[in-house]
Formats: sequence, structure tokens, C-alpha cells
Amino acid sequence: MNKTTEVDPKSRPRQRPTWFDVIGKCFNKKKVKVGVVNIDARDEELLSLEGEMESVFVDFDHVDGNLKWEEIFPEWIDENGKWGEAKCPNIPMPKLENFEDLNGVVAKVPCGVRDVFRLQVNLVVANLVVRSGWVNKMENHHRNVYVVFVGSCGPMEEIFSCDNLLSHQQQYWVYKPDLWSLKQKTLMPVGSCQIAPGYAKTGKEVWRNFFSVPKVAYVSVLHSSEAYVCGAIALAQSILRSNTNFPNDLLLLVDKSIGPKSITGLKAAGWKIQRIKRILSPFAKTGAYNKWNYSKLRIWQLTKYDKIIFIDSDLVLLNNLDHLFVYPQLSAAPNEKVLFNSGLMVVEPSQCMFQQMMNKTFKVRSYNGGDQGFLNEIFTWWHRLPTKVNLLKGFQNDEDENHEVPYAIHYLGLKPWMCYRDYDCNWDMQDRHIFASDSAHRRWWQVYDTMPQELQSYCGLTQKMNERIVKWRRIARNSSLSDGHWKIKVKDPRKGSYHSE
Repeated sequence: MNKTTEVDPKSRPRQRPTWFDVIGKCFNKKKVKVGVVNIDARDEELLSLEGEMESVFVDFDHVDGNLKWEEIFPEWIDENGKWGEAKCPNIPMPKLENFEDLNGVVAKVPCGVRDVFRLQVNLVVANLVVRSGWVNKMENHHRNVYVVFVGSCGPMEEIFSCDNLLSHQQQYWVYKPDLWSLKQKTLMPVGSCQIAPGYAKTGKEVWRNFFSVPKVAYVSVLHSSEAYVCGAIALAQSILRSNTNFPNDLLLLVDKSIGPKSITGLKAAGWKIQRIKRILSPFAKTGAYNKWNYSKLRIWQLTKYDKIIFIDSDLVLLNNLDHLFVYPQLSAAPNEKVLFNSGLMVVEPSQCMFQQMMNKTFKVRSYNGGDQGFLNEIFTWWHRLPTKVNLLKGFQNDEDENHEVPYAIHYLGLKPWMCYRDYDCNWDMQDRHIFASDSAHRRWWQVYDTMPQELQSYCGLTQKMNERIVKWRRIARNSSLSDGHWKIKVKDPRKGSYHSE
């Protein structure tokens, strides 16, 4: 009878990791120094590289297991410091001064969405790369530091861009991070618990000079109908009136629903026009307003630009927003809970990012069926801009004309050009009072009044729009709505002079 001989595990040949072949050839040295994050020291792949790689195990305190994502991304913070400076929860980092000469970092990242420990590991790796990447304190020389992520889940795409991905095979990802971009991300607050700075506040680092963006643009999108052509014209005029200083473009993406006459007006308003094919929102309900809102994802294909500020066509600017071009992706104002509002965003175009999002459109469910819900699942780690950058219409005290003038107003509900100019017609519907604001309404019409008459003609009432207004004014009158806007005598000169459908 044959006896089975057990093989001593220690005598088995250790499997050499294929990822080392990718980074090993990048160095002209016999042995490379690699920081090891969240991987057991007994890992066989690491042990197989003992002669070629010096493993430096990075010790750090794990984040409090009771810390919730909602504490890092709160719905509200004291933006003005009335009750003291807003603070973020502590997410411990290693003693970075002990890791200044690494050639690379290898890490195992936890899986999950909005997972606090996953965020911590990604930030630990990012900080290690930045610390080792700069050669001297003047920070004007840097060297490449490579990153390997092992396991079933890759890194957070918000921190490690797919544009820097060198290789991906099964359970490893190899990156050559852009050090300038990564450093700016490490300078951001850990979440929306604080307002994001556009740059470092300590010292006058030389690296700041490298954020002078050579090609930027303001971008908006029109699709599916011409209902927002007037809004896009007013938006362009408000941007130009804000005394923009950047040598930027105003680029409008339009689908085939936007006709030649509207294109003429949009160009006259200041837009450059680029035709697109619209994208279906797979989880939108039949007949929903946001059925084609995934068309907004096309902005990531605008790779001729380094940075863009996307603005929905139902906003107008009241102040200059050029300073936002120095912010990293994805910077936006808050919406609700842990979410940002996608009506105004700082975006860094990337074809690979666009493709990654397209690959996920049928896998990632949007909470509202539209682009905002989808983008909030893709960019769970985002940077908070002040609320006044994208003020969702509806001031708490509508009669208070002394509130701080925002940078931009986002007109939710019925749009100003869809109402009589005399008052905000959201008042005519009880369930839309949350969107009603006469002061915000007046500000939109102030922009309208500065537009040439040629452009104002694109903001006329159609017969259907007027019939809707008349219908709801009648319902408001019959219901004796307490706000009393239905009593206002209409003087809007557009009434009775209808715009063609």
C-alpha cells in the first residue's frame, strides 16, 4: 500500500506576484522599497519577493468602528462659523515622516460603498505616495511612486484615477499616480464635514503654481426638447456678465431635438455648440422627466479640457465662479443627507471615467432615476462647495432682501420663463410652495432685462404655457390660497403675444 506523503507548506515554492513585474521594471535598482498597507506580514506573495523588495509595514490606528459615513458627510454644517468652525471626525494617518523614501505602496483595500475603513486605507495610501514623492522641502522636484492594490476590490476611483492605471489583471491594480492631483486631494477635508479649500492654506508651496489650468470651460447640456433654450441663453449671458477672467469656453452639448432657430439664438448668447447622442437613464420611470438625464455623462468625454464647471440650464450666475476651476473633481454643493447636487459641479473630463460609468449604468441604481442619483453612487467621496455657490431656490424668508447674494441660483420647480414675470407661479400650486421665491424670481428677470431684445425673444410664452398658468391661477383663486399671489394683476407684456411652439 502506497503511503501519502504530506508536503511541508514551507517547502512549497512561493508564487511570485505578477504585479511586481510591472513595477519592478520601472526601477534601475536591485531592490525596491515598498510600503505595505493592510496586508499580513506572513503574506506568501510578499515573502516570495524578499530578495527583490524591502517591505516596510505601515502601522496606523484603525478608524473608530462606530464612525458612520453620515458623520463624515453631514447634510448640514455651519458654513459661516456662527457657532464655531466646522470640524471633521478623526481619520488616523500613519506617522508620514517615517515613510519618505518609498518607491511604491502595496495595499489591500476593503470592499463596500460608503465604507469608512475603505476610505481610510485609500487616504493612507494617497498620503504615503505624496510624502515619498517629493524629493525636497521646496516641493519643486518629485519622483514617481507606484501603487499596487490587491484583492477583489480596487481603490476608490475618486482618489486614484483610471487615467493613471498601468495594469489591471484579476485581483491587482497597478497605478502611477499623478502627484500634483493626488496632493491636492490629500489637502481636502476627509468629507463634506468642512468646506473644501481651493488650495493649501499653510505656507506658499511651489506646487500651487502647477494648478494654473491651461484649458477650462463652462459647460451645460440641452436634450429631448427646447423647453430650456431660454434658460441656457440666460445662463450664458449671466456667465459673461460675471466678468469671467479665464480664457475659457462656453460649451453647450445639444441633441437633435434642438432646432436651427434655437441654435442661432444659443450661439448669439455666447455658446459654442457640440452635438451629442443622448443617453437613456435605465432606471427612470416610463415618461419621467429625467428619462434621458444620463446624457449629462457626456461631459466626461470633453477631454480637450483639463477642468470644466458644469452648470444646469435652470441656473443663473450672480457672481463670478472662475475660482472654482482650481478645485478637484468632484466638487459640488450639498443637496440632502450625504448627497451633492449635480446641477453645478467641478469635473475633470476623462474618457476612461466615462467608459467606467457607462459600464455601470445598468448595475448601479439611481435613487431618483436620474443623473444625480447615479453620480452620487459613483462619486461617494466628494468635496463640499459653499451652499451659496448653488443656492437651491426658496429663501427661508422670502421677504428678506438683505440676505447674502449667492454666486448662483438654481431654479427648482417651474422655471421663471415659464411664469409671468409679475410673480413666481410656483405660488399657484400648494405642493410647489417649497420652490416659490419672489426675490429669486426677480433676480432671474433682472438677468433677462440685460439681454439684447433679440435674445429675449427666445423667452416668450407659448400658448400651452399660458394656458397652464391661467389654469393654476384659477385653481389658486378658487382655493383662496393664503399667499394671495393669484390676486396680482398681470402686466407681463409677453401675455397674449405667444412664442411659436
